[in-house]
Amino acid sequence: MKKILFLFLAISIVSCKKSEKKEVEKASKPDVKLYQLVGGSIFVKKLEVFSQDTTYTGQTKQFTNAYYVISHPKGNLMWDAGLPEELVLPEPYDEPSGVYAVKRPDSLIYQLKSIGFNIDDFKYFAMSHSHFDHTGHANYMKDATWIVQENEYNSVAGDSAKVKNPAIAALLKVEKINGDHDVFGDGTVVIKYMPGHTIGHQVLYVEVAGLEKPVLLTGDLYHFEENRTHKGVPSFNYDVKQTLESMDTFEAFAKEKNAEVIIQHSPIAFEKLEKLLKI
Repeated sequence: MKKILFLFLAISIVSCKKSEKKEVEKASKPDVKLYQLVGGSIFVKKLEVFSQDTTYTGQTKQFTNAYYVISHPKGNLMWDAGLPEELVLPEPYDEPSGVYAVKRPDSLIYQLKSIGFNIDDFKYFAMSHSHFDHTGHANYMKDATWIVQENEYNSVAGDSAKVKNPAIAALLKVEKINGDHDVFGDGTVVIKYMPGHTIGHQVLYVEVAGLEKPVLLTGDLYHFEENRTHKGVPSFNYDVKQTLESMDTFEAFAKEKNAEVIIQHSPIAFEKLEKLLKI
């Protein structure tokens, strides 16, 4: 009987110490805030481009196009940059390929003002990748340090780049990285290297104060929920094999961290994150 009581007491003490350790770790974490903003609306008229086969032939789909502000005691980071501000129009613009109808709801300056920020409040700027729907207002971030995978930089802004995006060309303060990168050095905001969609595609892990789970922003690793379920790879991805490998790495990391996965182009995920951030 005494042995059982001793064992019970020992287990209780260990559990109590673990609980205390978690509370101390939680209390020592910096106050990180996350804001979600709308960088555009994308109506996909030919969804088949988001597959390697004919899976979505004849289908259409509505995407959102979110970008994010991360506020940290050591500075602010903007993640992604939506569509170009030239697309702040009364009606959607049908781009030449016939695949997309695109529109942006408002300019960066007014969107930031709605959450109490100004354009010059940012220490860092990073994009999941350099496609047109993620680089729209990048030129406004010229005073921030652009954190970018070195291979992505070389492909879109290096001397050998065939076509240079004017919005990206304005970014002169550059921090080139190779692989994962802890933005503030405390594990709360981490860029994770997930190539395949583009050569230097990356996703973002954020431990948001007040949320039970960390948030994991997918970039364009996935575009909608079915993409994630069936590991669908768009026809225009840089490398299919790399994409599938990144998906496996991503899912293992998400499971390890018990993260809330937010698919950046998904209206469903957008609403889910909005609700979480209001709690």
